[in-house]
Amino acid sequence: MLEVRYRTARTLPLGRPVAPALPRGGILIQPAEAEARFSLRLRGPLSPGGFPLDRPINTVTGDDRRWVARLGPDEWLIGMPEGEADLLAEAAAADLRGRAHSLVDISHRNVGIDVTGALAADVLNAGCPLDLGDAAFPPGSATRTLLGKAEIVLIRHAGAVPSYRVECWRSFATYVHGFLQEAAIAAQPVERVPAR
Repeated sequence: MLEVRYRTARTLPLGRPVAPALPRGGILIQPAEAEARFSLRLRGPLSPGGFPLDRPINTVTGDDRRWVARLGPDEWLIGMPEGEADLLAEAAAADLRGRAHSLVDISHRNVGIDVTGALAADVLNAGCPLDLGDAAFPPGSATRTLLGKAEIVLIRHAGAVPSYRVECWRSFATYVHGFLQEAAIAAQPVERVPAR
């Protein structure tokens, strides 16, 4: 008998992302696509499901579709397209058989918000205390931090245009998104009208 697995379509708290428009004032803030996310705790070098875990702490590897952020000595946050969640769980179970580990599907808990554009670091720094300059937080960086009153994981993607991913808990998604929208308005250059 053929067994078929069905995944329930997840309702995103911020709605589905639309095709990006030109950023207003150099900033584009939009919800990320629905993704599967896993929290992995493991000691020792391995690559479950083909994900490299040997990178330094506070770095991210991969691309926009499949990525892994190392957040601590034995802690990783893994993201991938929603349809690949079962494949990773099965591959990791086979690769980690007999090893003490914890692999938890947190897809229902986390929400991603992408912040892109020349003023992206300014927008984030409205509520994030980190130095987001190129020397302190270069592309390929990832860390736990705060944005306003919410705990987040902040990821900086590689590319010519500054691009960040804010990962937060679903219950904070509306707050974080609204905070970023307000910060984007404040970061806009003010047009000065000459006095007459």
